[in-house]
Amino acid sequence: MDDKVKLVTLAIHSLEKAQALQQELKANGIESIIQHVGDSIVTRNVRVRIKENDLDRATEIVEEINQNQAVEDALRKLNNKGELLVPIDFSDFTLRICDVAFNLAHVYGTNVVLLHSFIDPTPHINLIEEMLTREKGKRDTALQLKLDEVKKQQEQLDAQLKAAIENKTLPNINYRFVTKTGIPEEAILKYSRSNDPQLIVMGCRSKAEIDSEEIGSITGEVMERSRIPVFVLPKDSSFKNFSEMKNIVYATRFEDDDLMAFDNLMTLLKPFRFKVHFLHLAKGKKNEENDNQLWNEIKLRGIQEYFKKNYPEQEITLSLLNGGDTLPAIDKYVREEHIDVVSLTTHERSIFVRLFNPSTAKTMLDNSQTPLLVFHV
Repeated sequence: MDDKVKLVTLAIHSLEKAQALQQELKANGIESIIQHVGDSIVTRNVRVRIKENDLDRATEIVEEINQNQAVEDALRKLNNKGELLVPIDFSDFTLRICDVAFNLAHVYGTNVVLLHSFIDPTPHINLIEEMLTREKGKRDTALQLKLDEVKKQQEQLDAQLKAAIENKTLPNINYRFVTKTGIPEEAILKYSRSNDPQLIVMGCRSKAEIDSEEIGSITGEVMERSRIPVFVLPKDSSFKNFSEMKNIVYATRFEDDDLMAFDNLMTLLKPFRFKVHFLHLAKGKKNEENDNQLWNEIKLRGIQEYFKKNYPEQEITLSLLNGGDTLPAIDKYVREEHIDVVSLTTHERSIFVRLFNPSTAKTMLDNSQTPLLVFHV
């Protein structure tokens, strides 16, 4: 390309995407070059640059590519609609999570996706270094060794699942394995955004294992940020499957979207029969007579009328939980009422708030043995 021609940046992508775009531009008669972004020695992004007078046509090509990709994404979501996403780590707990997910998928008549993600074992290297065969060879070898290890673990789990299906201890449903590289929680969230599963079914380690971590857990991060409902099965829980569930708590603070989330809960669990305990986590001490307490009772009566109108056949009890710390109060209620699952809502919050002011859902995840069903509102 002539050095005197003015160049403009069309896009910034990873090397792989940039090369694909370059090929598409070439097929349409547009010359382009790929340049490294900035002076950083760690970034793997590159610029796709073209002649300024080709910009309008090149922009049309990019828009067409994006539109085609959007159509492909929509078709993929349509084909995958209703599947259950099950993140796995091949631990001993994995089979138990699969048991819950497979039985639920059988009731829904849908598929299960078993997603394993891992961080690339090789560090990010300079684009120029990667062009050197020796460095690229080292990276490819380390990554291939990890992929081979994951494949072996998948084959072992696949054999166990097929044996359980053959022995009729698991229902015969369709399932598939998906492997992604990257930070596990980000890979899970990215897959759920792209494929729109009906539910994410995850395990949560024991309290002792969680206590050994400095900051949170993969499950906690997914639960806080996912816009897809998340069912969390603690390792120490005695929960078996949804068909045996008899009591579920829906915990609320009378926030604006609570009834919408409750409707989503009832839709998701429509195939099952259970009693709902609508539990308002009120502020203030028990029997405290103030305007807030009176307002809570008025709201509760209004919600009771809503339930009578919209869920006349559903057994629902409504209770005000007053005073004290939220978690001990819920735990006490869970024990006394023999609750099988606690359902909560989460809201969009900054990482700073999540770290220093954990939500009720995250606090329960870290301290309770009761399964959680979490909705994002």
